[in-house]
Amino acid sequence: MRAIFLFFITLCLPVGVVFSQIPTRSGTTERPFLLKGKVIDENTNGPVDKVNIEITGGAYTTTSGLGLFEIKARIGDELIVKSEAFETVYYYIKDEQFITIKVEKETREQAPVATSYKRNANKDLFNVYIDSSRAFLKRDAGKSIEYVTKALESVGGPKATDTQNAIVFETLGDINMYWEQYDLAIDNYKRSISSRLKTATRIKLASAYRKNKSYQESISAYTSLLNVTLTDYQKILVYEGLGDTHKAINDTEKSVTNYEKALFLSKAGSVAPKITDLNSKIGAVYAQSGAKAKAEVYFDNSLGLSKKENKQRAVEEKNTVADFYNQNRDFDKEIELRSEALEELKSMEGKKLKEDVNSALTPQRQNYKIADAFLGKMEYKEAIPYLEKSISEADANEDLVVEKDARRKLSEVYKDIGEFDKAAESYERYVEVVDELYIKKDQEISQATRFSKEIALRQNRITSLENERKLNESRYQLAFENQELIEKNNLVQKWVIGSLILIALLLLYTAYNQYKSVKRQKYANNLLALKGLRTQMNPHFIFNALNSVNSFIATNDERAANKYLSEFSQLMRSVLENSEEDFIPLSKEIELLELYVKLEHFRFQDKFDYSITVSEAIKVNEFVIPPMLLQPYVENAVWHGLRYKEEKGFLEIDFQQIDSETIQITITDNGIGRKQSKALKTENQKKQKSKGMGNIQKRIAILNDMYKDKVDVTITDVSEDTAGTRVQLTLKKD
Repeated sequence: MRAIFLFFITLCLPVGVVFSQIPTRSGTTERPFLLKGKVIDENTNGPVDKVNIEITGGAYTTTSGLGLFEIKARIGDELIVKSEAFETVYYYIKDEQFITIKVEKETREQAPVATSYKRNANKDLFNVYIDSSRAFLKRDAGKSIEYVTKALESVGGPKATDTQNAIVFETLGDINMYWEQYDLAIDNYKRSISSRLKTATRIKLASAYRKNKSYQESISAYTSLLNVTLTDYQKILVYEGLGDTHKAINDTEKSVTNYEKALFLSKAGSVAPKITDLNSKIGAVYAQSGAKAKAEVYFDNSLGLSKKENKQRAVEEKNTVADFYNQNRDFDKEIELRSEALEELKSMEGKKLKEDVNSALTPQRQNYKIADAFLGKMEYKEAIPYLEKSISEADANEDLVVEKDARRKLSEVYKDIGEFDKAAESYERYVEVVDELYIKKDQEISQATRFSKEIALRQNRITSLENERKLNESRYQLAFENQELIEKNNLVQKWVIGSLILIALLLLYTAYNQYKSVKRQKYANNLLALKGLRTQMNPHFIFNALNSVNSFIATNDERAANKYLSEFSQLMRSVLENSEEDFIPLSKEIELLELYVKLEHFRFQDKFDYSITVSEAIKVNEFVIPPMLLQPYVENAVWHGLRYKEEKGFLEIDFQQIDSETIQITITDNGIGRKQSKALKTENQKKQKSKGMGNIQKRIAILNDMYKDKVDVTITDVSEDTAGTRVQLTLKKD
């Protein structure tokens, strides 16, 4: 993206400012005064906050939320106005009047073209690309490094100058620092310093050592800087850096000493943001060492000072101090501060914060910490609303880490107060979030790996460019002569790779066709097997039915035999109509079953009664079932269970819907049971397997193989004495 920055500085008086070269601070003897000014947007006239305001070799400050600043200066000093939002502005102070700096920003996807006043009016392409790189530094690391590469490529002559190399590698170090690649940052800052010894870069190197946990190297680098000439602001940075490093290694005394030196210089130079930061850091060191009273004094200072800056800084400090109170179990003060922070966060809605979703400065994290404080006070019911708010905010902002912790904590709270159903529900969702978080973290690791690899490759390109400029002319000539051979080799390689890919595709195609052929054959075999089983089922059924007719004839009950044959012929007609179908509507199967049970009851009226119940919730025309699937189980219940019962038995057939996709069919009899029925079998019966039951088991197995577990059957005893039998058949819609 390219930004065009325009600015002009106007005095409050009608007379305009004419830019000219006047003596710098080092050559002036003017008395110091408090210079006041404002930075505003040219298009909206709105204030621009967080702008760095610095006097060369002197004081430093930043603009407030209203865009205002005050800084100690002298006539002839050089004022530097810097921000990531626009290009650096340089202005020489001519008088003590209030100044207004207007900036206009236009964002486009190309390198920024500066039209503001610069010390070097004829800025070359190298500097344009470096400025573009810095503009993208915090948005797109790859593009930022790409502009650094272009800057190096734009250098004329056999190699870049030492100054250009220093700028290139310092910029790379800045990119690495922002994206937390501290080892690469150290290497690049060292390269920059080897090309040009610059104090600001040395300070950055010392900071990179600390963030890379090379603490002794960091202390050594900061200490060596105290022996060189530093501006007041640079001294503040050095002492603050030493304080940070000693704090990291738990050296409380040295940490506080260096922080206090930095604080003294900040107060002397009226560097308001640093005064706030250093009070907070000293409080944190004392808190870390257990000096609660001292820590509280400095934290009170930092809280008061942060309120004078801007809302975000105030929220940051309230969160820091709230953490301190949490560590000391002063939960009431913690809750008070976090509640205030929440209200300020609400008032900042719509304003993009510097922090990301993992920052503590999010409503979900503050609500979670307030809930945790209430739990520390054993006030469980007060904690629940904040945990629920935290979950809601975390879900809306896709903050799985906070949602996970909040749901786990909510589950524990419900458990502690005895609401076990809610505890289980919350814990179940917590498990789901953990799974989601695991997937997300895995994705983040993959993305981070790709990102690091991409950055390394881009940076290697820059190193390669630097090395290429050191090669002599003969190397270039050799590369040119070998180019044709390389191209030929590449062509051969492409042909070989293409051939291998083609062969692989042909093999895959052949394997796929073979797989489909096997699958089709298996399907055809299953259809043939089903047809064979159905063919066996019909004679088996007819044989059993004719036995019934024979029994009526044997008893000279001609009328009953005729009636039975009439009903039987109707049943057989329906059976034969459906004999070629794999599945029929459930309604038809119920009709067949009712007719069959009616026939069996007609013969064994003195042996059993029956009932067939179909739930009104079942849409019988939407479910399908293999034909004659239920009849063998009913036949088995009558012939082997109820027929041998001394008293009159009962057969119950029940159709119930489990869910929209599944029904359950239960066939229950109170007959003699499977164990006693087996004992009553004759020797001839024992030698023969039940055709009906055997066939139906084979049919179910084949159908489940073809249609992915469509039918499930379980057979159990009704009572503990093994009397009675229950068959439960689960049927899925699809």
